[in-house]
Amino acid sequence: MRLDLFDRPRRLLALMAALCVASLAFGLYLQHVVGLEPCPMCIVQRYALVLVAIVAGASALTSRRRGLLTGSAVLLVLSGFGAFVAARQSFLQWYPPEIVSCGRDFYGMVETFPLKRAIPMIFKGSGDCSKVDWTFLGGSIANWSFVSFVVIGLAALVLVVRLARQR
Repeated sequence: MRLDLFDRPRRLLALMAALCVASLAFGLYLQHVVGLEPCPMCIVQRYALVLVAIVAGASALTSRRRGLLTGSAVLLVLSGFGAFVAARQSFLQWYPPEIVSCGRDFYGMVETFPLKRAIPMIFKGSGDCSKVDWTFLGGSIANWSFVSFVVIGLAALVLVVRLARQR
């Protein structure tokens, strides 16, 4: 008996939501127990992961094809955004800027600057974003975040294609 998660989209979406929550919990463990401070790009990736968890969880609760299709399409967009931010941070870690400056944290930027100035500052990164504090199997947190977002995006793409073909 072969279990194909793509034949059971609600279970796959619930699994995605659970894995996102577990990843977020691990990130909070690294921050509050191990003492690693997240950089602005890490915080943006966390928000993307929270949104993926919420959308996947909400989509898993519906049994209508249209709701599953819409949720999967939104997951595809959110995971693409998260993968973009993680890829940018990975690039900064592999090729750190010559002049490293400690930037403000995300909340400090939003409180100090108007939102239209703070958002570009977040994506520029800072010395903090190029720093690698923790690795697993040779990959930094940003590298693993990128892999996670790509896997979520590919699973969402497969769901979108399969659900769109159903009539």
